[in-house]
This record gives sequence, structure tokens and C-alpha cells, in this order.
Amino acid sequence: MTYTTMRRALAAVCALAALGGGLAAAPAHAEEKPLILVVPYPPGGSTDILARILQPRLSKELGGRAVVVENRPGAASQIATAFVARAEPDGSTLLVSFDNHGINPAVKPKLPYDTFKDFVAITQTVRFPLVLGANPGVPGDNLKEFLAAAAKQPPNKFNYASTGVGSLNHLAPEELKRLSKVELLHVPYGGGGPAIQAVVGGQANMTWLSFAALRGQIQAGKIKPLAVAGEKRLPDLPNVPTVAESGFPGFVAYSWSGMFAPKGTPAATVKKLTQAFNTVLADPDVKKKLEEAGFEIVASNGPALDAYVKAEYDRWSKFIKSSNINLDN
Repeated sequence: MTYTTMRRALAAVCALAALGGGLAAAPAHAEEKPLILVVPYPPGGSTDILARILQPRLSKELGGRAVVVENRPGAASQIATAFVARAEPDGSTLLVSFDNHGINPAVKPKLPYDTFKDFVAITQTVRFPLVLGANPGVPGDNLKEFLAAAAKQPPNKFNYASTGVGSLNHLAPEELKRLSKVELLHVPYGGGGPAIQAVVGGQANMTWLSFAALRGQIQAGKIKPLAVAGEKRLPDLPNVPTVAESGFPGFVAYSWSGMFAPKGTPAATVKKLTQAFNTVLADPDVKKKLEEAGFEIVASNGPALDAYVKAEYDRWSKFIKSSNINLDN
């Protein structure tokens, strides 16, 4: 073999080695990228609060990897959800989903993504009952007293703010309206934060959100809690009755959150993320913060989350079809 031939052979071997090293390093390269948690609502809402509680501990669990919370509000979570659906499926961009993920396909037939085909479920992180928070000027100290006062007024004398048309805090109050026969005007906002500010400022009379989102304003006396739409009273609101206690047996409305990756994300990556999130959710400090905020920890897995989303879709599809709910406003 001549010197030139040997040199060419050596160069070829080195090139192959470099190529092999590059291929082997590809998964590691993806994990070197910041992990983006995409929140479909503005700062201050329940999903945003949840993501920011998980953020520092998740970074630690992933070996110091940067974890960034990115708010992409708008169109009842469609903007953020479509963004994640189009993201590179390497596990670096996740959707911090909300109850809209299961409701949107029931109320919006032309979504810019397929809820059931364009995502890989990772874990359901939490669930939490909606809390009815009202401006202090609204009559009554609880739901029963408010409804009694509202029934004596003209229809739509009072209104409620939601996070958007077709959201859980739009559909659940509409269901309660049907049961109570008290008409309330729906006013959609772009997220929990704006809805809260509308109630505090008097532009809206009330809103149904998580205790986590309402807590600061409740403690400041700027919002008064009238009811909890859970199976039992909240420890931090022991004197606030459930909706069931207020004359509507069996009425519950739980919001929830889960993590989704774009379809095509490697199974090994999904498994690692599921383990990481569930480890974080089991951390005593994280558990304390979540429970103090009114969140109930679930920490499930992909198949369980998929089944939950389908059940929510079925429930609200049935309600929408059986009611005259206005999905334009």
C-alpha cells in the first residue's frame, strides 16, 4: 500500500469515526437544549402557577438542564397547542396542557392540530376543583345566597368571566345555569389572570378558577369565594361549601393539567420525562407547594392521561349536544 493510499484510508476511517460519534451524540444533543414548557395562557393563571412550581425541581431532576416556562396565550389554548404540535419531536418542547385539551375538539371542529393524533402523552400532573370567586360587591356569602339574590333580578343582571369560549370555566357555569335556572351573562377573557383582574376591577362579577389562581386576591379581600366545585371542601377554605352542598348533588368540575410532547418523540425520551415529572411530583417540598395551592397530585402515565382526555371529551361533547349553549360567546 502506497503512502497516498494509506493516507486516504486513514482519512476515510477518521471520517466514519466522526460520523459515528455524531450519530451517537444526537440524543445527548437534544438533552443539551433547554426544556421548554409551553403554557397556553398568560402569567398568573393555574397552568402558569403549576409550571413555575415544577420548573426548578424539574431542572434539578434533569441534571441541571435549563427548564424554561414560555407563555403562548390565545385562541383558547390553540396557539400554544399548535406550536407544540409543530415542534421538533426530540422531547425539548412540551405542552403544559389544560382542560381545554380535551374540550376543544368538542367545541371547535376545525382545530389546527389533531388532539388525539398529534401528541404523545407523558403524565397527568394534577387536578383541581374550580372555585367560584366573586367581587365583594356581589350579593351573598355563598353560592346558595347569591343564586337566591340573582333570581330576584332581571336575567343576565350578573355576569361571569371565563378563560375563553368552550373552556371548562365556561361549560361548567353553563351547566349550573341550566340546573339553577338563573341566567348569567358569559364574558370570555384570554386567560385566568385577565379574568381575575376583571373581577377585582368590577368589569366582571365572578369567575370559576383554581384556588391557586384566586388565592392571593382572596387573602387580600379583593375576591370572596362562594363555592368549591369539588367532591369536598378545600382545607384552606373550610367555610366555603361545595356546589353539591349548595343544592346541586353530584355537581363537580375538576380542571386538570398534563404534559404532552409532539408525536414522533422517541419512546425512551417519553419514558424518561414521565419518570422525571413523577419524581418531581413526589418531592415533599413540591407536594407541599402544590397542595397549598389547591392542586391534587395525580402523577399518572401516558396511557392513563390519554384515557382521561378521551373521557373529558366524551363528557363535554354530550353536554354541548344536549344544551343550547352559545359557543360564539
